[in-house]
Amino acid sequence: MSNELAFVFPGQGSQQLGMLADLAEKYDVIGQTFAEASEVLGYDLWDLVQNDADKLNQTDKTQPALLTASVALWRLWEQQGGPKPAYVAGHSLGEYSALVCSGVISFLEAVELVKLRGEYMLDAVPAGEGAMAAIIGLGDDDVMAACKAATGVVSAVNFNSPGQVVIAGHVKAVEEAMSHAKEAGAKRALPLPVSVPSHCELMVPAGEKLAEKLASIEFHEPTCTLVQNFSAQAVSDAKVIKANLVSQLSEPVLWTQSIELLAELGVSTTLECGPGKVLCGLNKRIVKGMAASSLGDLGGFEAAISA
Repeated sequence: MSNELAFVFPGQGSQQLGMLADLAEKYDVIGQTFAEASEVLGYDLWDLVQNDADKLNQTDKTQPALLTASVALWRLWEQQGGPKPAYVAGHSLGEYSALVCSGVISFLEAVELVKLRGEYMLDAVPAGEGAMAAIIGLGDDDVMAACKAATGVVSAVNFNSPGQVVIAGHVKAVEEAMSHAKEAGAKRALPLPVSVPSHCELMVPAGEKLAEKLASIEFHEPTCTLVQNFSAQAVSDAKVIKANLVSQLSEPVLWTQSIELLAELGVSTTLECGPGKVLCGLNKRIVKGMAASSLGDLGGFEAAISA
């Protein structure tokens, strides 16, 4: 186990049509992992992520697709003899990948769980009523003030890195908060192409349904230190992990604080175990000098395993 290494798992927004295709050509474990997930889901998940962009971007499909991609990469890392990280953390949905890879729940349980999580989120807010936006170049307090000044439900929901905060809520309230943020000096306020307003109070009904499902699943103590982004704390108690997963649906993702905690614990390198490099960019901005790289394609994976 490497005490200076943390694996971080990406959430929604990192999905890519054709993801992991180059790795699947060389390593059978990628396709095998997707085949396991397909058995649970009742459809060909690999075919979907390679060929159907519209479905891939629907949250009830996105969530199992990203989970499966991350777990496939984790299995490949273990198969190739990569060192076990002392720490794991996941951004929003990515926390479920962290739970699987730290032994808290099984992969197949997680596939069903995130599928239902996506469905619960879709059911919580009628299509077209919710929105999310990224506020760039404005301090956390100013973003929260812009939300408070708006009329309706809108709040800061993803503290991704210094100067990058995502807001979510009802469409008109989000638009109003974006205007207030620009007036306060934000460099940009960008609407995000998402189907649900995650991590705001509109997701409370989804959290209630999720809690009922979680009650039927046995959680185990993690085999390495798990940092949950609801609390930005290391957690090992199964009851607390479950409670935090429920809270996470309607409360902010504290990613900046989570990475700062990992740095305090001695982490100097993070490996992004999933498609894309979103977290690599965020982590480098949060902690200057932190090494960060991605396992999401053949070149990146083989460079990391060699190092």
